[in-house]
Amino acid sequence: MSRSVLQPSQQKLAEKLTILNDRGVGMLTRLYNIKKACGDPKAKPSYLIDKNLESAVKFIVRKFPAVETRNNNQQLAQLQKEKSEILKNLALYYFTFVDVMEFKDHVCELLNTIDVCQVFFDITVNFDLTKNYLDLIITYTTLMILLSRIEERKAIIGLYNYAHEMTHGASDREYPRLGQMIVDYENPLKKMMEEFVPHSKSLSDALISLQMVYPRRNLSADQWRNAQLLSLISAPSTMLNPAQSDTMPCEYLSLDAMEKWIIFGFILCHGILNTDATALNLWKLALQSSSCLSLFRDEVFHIHKAAEDLFVNIRGYNKRINDIRECKEAAVSHAGSMHRERRKFLRSALKELATVLSDQPGLLGPKALFVFMALSFARDEIIWLLRHADNMPKKSADDFIDKHIAELIFYMEELRAHVRKYGPVMQRYYVQYLSGFDAVVLNELVQNLSVCPEDESIIMSSFVNTMTSLSVKQVEDGEVFDFRGMRLDWFRLQLLPKHCAKTISQAVNKKSKKQTGKKGEPEREKPGVESMRKNRLVVTNLDKLHTALSELCFSINYVPNMVVWEHTFTPREYLTSHLEIRFTKSIVGMTMYNQATQEIAKPSELLTSVRAYMTVLQSIENYVQIDITRVFNNVLLQQTQHLDSHGEPTITSLYTNWYLETLLRQVSNGHIAYFPAMKAFVNLPTENELTFNAEEYSDISEMRSLSELLGPYGMKFLSESLMWHISSQVAELKKLVVENVDVLTQMRTSFDKPDQMAALFKRLSSVDSVLKRMTIIGVILSFRSLAQEALRDVLSYHIPFLVSSIEDFKDHIPRETDMKVAMNVYELSSAAGLPCEIDPALVVALSSQKSENISPEEEYKIACLLMVFVAVSLPTLASNVMSQYSPAIEGHCNNIHCLAKAINQIAAALFTIHKGSIEDRLKEFLALASSSLLKIGQETDKTTTRNRESVYLLLDMIVQESPFLTMDLLESCFPYVLLRNAYHAVYKQSVTSSA
Repeated sequence: MSRSVLQPSQQKLAEKLTILNDRGVGMLTRLYNIKKACGDPKAKPSYLIDKNLESAVKFIVRKFPAVETRNNNQQLAQLQKEKSEILKNLALYYFTFVDVMEFKDHVCELLNTIDVCQVFFDITVNFDLTKNYLDLIITYTTLMILLSRIEERKAIIGLYNYAHEMTHGASDREYPRLGQMIVDYENPLKKMMEEFVPHSKSLSDALISLQMVYPRRNLSADQWRNAQLLSLISAPSTMLNPAQSDTMPCEYLSLDAMEKWIIFGFILCHGILNTDATALNLWKLALQSSSCLSLFRDEVFHIHKAAEDLFVNIRGYNKRINDIRECKEAAVSHAGSMHRERRKFLRSALKELATVLSDQPGLLGPKALFVFMALSFARDEIIWLLRHADNMPKKSADDFIDKHIAELIFYMEELRAHVRKYGPVMQRYYVQYLSGFDAVVLNELVQNLSVCPEDESIIMSSFVNTMTSLSVKQVEDGEVFDFRGMRLDWFRLQLLPKHCAKTISQAVNKKSKKQTGKKGEPEREKPGVESMRKNRLVVTNLDKLHTALSELCFSINYVPNMVVWEHTFTPREYLTSHLEIRFTKSIVGMTMYNQATQEIAKPSELLTSVRAYMTVLQSIENYVQIDITRVFNNVLLQQTQHLDSHGEPTITSLYTNWYLETLLRQVSNGHIAYFPAMKAFVNLPTENELTFNAEEYSDISEMRSLSELLGPYGMKFLSESLMWHISSQVAELKKLVVENVDVLTQMRTSFDKPDQMAALFKRLSSVDSVLKRMTIIGVILSFRSLAQEALRDVLSYHIPFLVSSIEDFKDHIPRETDMKVAMNVYELSSAAGLPCEIDPALVVALSSQKSENISPEEEYKIACLLMVFVAVSLPTLASNVMSQYSPAIEGHCNNIHCLAKAINQIAAALFTIHKGSIEDRLKEFLALASSSLLKIGQETDKTTTRNRESVYLLLDMIVQESPFLTMDLLESCFPYVLLRNAYHAVYKQSVTSSA
């Protein structure tokens, strides 16, 4: 039977609203992706930036939406070639716009149907209906605004249609309507203001129903605090009572959504602002709260400017324009601080709520509303801050920089975790509530209704049956509850002509009675009051840092991993990697290396700092479940290499560079001497004092600290660097030998002919240079000896059994062992810091010097003559003032005592390389040196023999240092009585100098 008015129940409005809202979000996503693609030169359709199509695109946009293919062959010629590819590649874009047009048609049809059905909207009565209606309008509005922001929309649609016409001989059938829609919605809000004139009554009714909801949600933090909002412990006597409200779903309705409804809604039906004070108050309150709205993701809508631009051309709207300007000023001045205080309140409120619920999870049943309200309020404030942080003219930057936002998010996560963890508790509570209370009350109300249409009766009976059938056993069995059908029925019930939801609400209100609370009951003192500070405002910086660290550690442990856009983020791994980076930077930073002044921290100071740092890092394990040992291993192992994993210098490279370029260079310059008695390098008194004390960087304790820091790998790199410097000195020495090869060859066989040796010696050149370079080599080897001894001490402490095994292995190499095998053992021993007869690192360094142009026999000869050159040059040292031997330091101030180490180790390495007899060559050296030194005993010139006794002692040092020479051999070349007298003389001279 026909009726004059359409029946809402027959129009499936609930289903249409649900489907179109869902469809609208999908359309927004597609349009957003098109806008982003067109804004990115790499993702933009190539036809829009193709130079060959540039003139065609400009022509199409200029003529849009008209289609003119005739008389434009020249401009459209290139388009003719690309038509099939354009159709293929722009189809997705084009049909997205077509879908937008179809979505618009469906929305307009549904809005017209709603108006014809005279549907009643009130958010406090029929929540689902009103919310879905307003959501649809906002989705539709947002979609049209986003469409207008795609600058290339005309070019894309036009290109596709021209290609379609060239291919099929006619325009696409959707093109005329689509083109007209694009033109009509150039200014979408202006067009929609005209479009929504017929819908003003329905829309304004829905918006005005927010008058009790939106202002209550948009209160200040002080008002929330005074009302003790979200507090479970403010009224202990009612803690177990279920949290109820006449407008339950409105309590956790998104504030962001309501502001969109109000602002966009009243723009579309702006006439009501001039006639209804309630509407105007809602509009002004929303304008004062925000400066921009989020359209979709990062697309924002600047409220005040857009509204003013729309109203400025409407006659009689000067008052509204003034309202907008006043509200804008209020929003800029006060909105930031208001929302900041809200976030501050919510942090403490959510913390309290989470703490109480973690202790008493059973309260999640009766107080579930509090949880959802808390999550909703916090979400709204976070979204507001994110939206305004980059899009609001800031008068106070502090209002938009919230260092504690993570804390608020954490408490939200904690509440969500409680709901997930104790879901069965909540299910058990509400299953009993629905079946034992709601079903009974609803059944009584249905029975008591005097007039109840059949449609309503069927739906409400279905409600009663569904709720009555619920049982706790379903929860215990883990059954998944599906209330989608019941929710849709409730949605449908809201659309029925009698509006039964309102009737039920009124019936419940009649049955309920207000209970008066007890007056005069004193407030009990809460536990823990005695531990509170007298003044909570007094918070030290350490308090703040400790709180921040403990909260951070707790949150890292709290969440094992998070999935963000299909990427799994693991906080503990993130912390571990950043600890490694920070530890690496800190270690290098603690060296305090200054390249300009060549200053660096003492190794012992750095070691102390590193150990303190490691102790602090190790304490993190007490708070966070991470493997800090892994961090130490990764970082400290990298520091033993020349560069770390990021290619940055390490402490190994810094200290190696400093010892070579600063300390040892000053030794070569005569400012520092090696004191064997102290096993350290010591500053010498000079005019220009050094900026550092060499002893503080080279004594045994400092070298042990260096070995602890660098480890065997780092010390090996240090040794290799030292050997590279030695090899460069040896290369220069060989050049000097080649210059004097003839003279040295004769001297090698004439050591028993004093007169001939004296004549030949005068023909030698660069004698001082040879001795100086050999002394430098000796100094470097002495430093390496200190480093190796320190490494041996450190390793003996850490791995005593392994070191003793290596030492035993080295000491028992049979003499007949092949040299390659022996060198492998020496290399192992050297890595452990043990001294070796032949230094493997020096052998490797000198082996790389072999020249292709010189035969092995010639190389061997040069090596022999080098030893001859050094031997015959020793007497010249006696004339040097600085060559005096000091018993106190057991050496010479010009470091010539280091020659003993240089001669022995260079000989051992060179003759190992050239497969000569080390012992024979050193005997030859001893014979030449002894003969040369005995000659200065016959000299009468006091200048030439100034420090003769001190130089004699070099022979004893060379033999003492050598594993290949003996004192018996020395005595056969150089009378021991001369050595004894020399020692006596230098000690006597030392005592005289001291006196």
